[in-house]
Amino acid sequence: MQLRALKRYGVRKVFWEKGSGVGPRPELQRLLESLREGDTLVVWKLDRIARSMQEVLRVMDVLKGRGCGFRSLTEPIDTSHSFGELALQMIAAFAQFERSLIRERCEAGRVAAKARGVLFGRRPLVVDEHSAACAMLYRAGFTIREIAEMLDVSYTGVRSALVREGVSFRPRFVRF
Repeated sequence: MQLRALKRYGVRKVFWEKGSGVGPRPELQRLLESLREGDTLVVWKLDRIARSMQEVLRVMDVLKGRGCGFRSLTEPIDTSHSFGELALQMIAAFAQFERSLIRERCEAGRVAAKARGVLFGRRPLVVDEHSAACAMLYRAGFTIREIAEMLDVSYTGVRSALVREGVSFRPRFVRF
């Protein structure tokens, strides 16, 4: 949908990230480096280019410094005039506020779920009496690898069970 809209608008070169907007964004860097004076950066929606007000302003500074314009297809943003710049800043501020609200709601939901006893993550591979058996065998001198082979589970599964059982781990010796 987004790609079709960009093509309909006449965009000749499209950049997109395969991951999330968190962390480094090499395609965004490539995009910004490829812009020349007179180019217009066209996006489907403002949040496709930046995740925070600071990021929006940083990208806009780069565009302005290179003599480039900005256009959003789903929002009334066109920085070729002063009203467009104002609209950009207001929409970016509201988008950042909305992301903050979503983050707060998600965290409140996680806290409420934990209070109800909901467990997050994968189910443990070694549970109940097997966990106690792992702890007993480990305390008796068996290695985690040996216990994993006896129970036919992974090393990680046994180690996690030992952590849940409160076992103190023996120091590991490295052979040279």
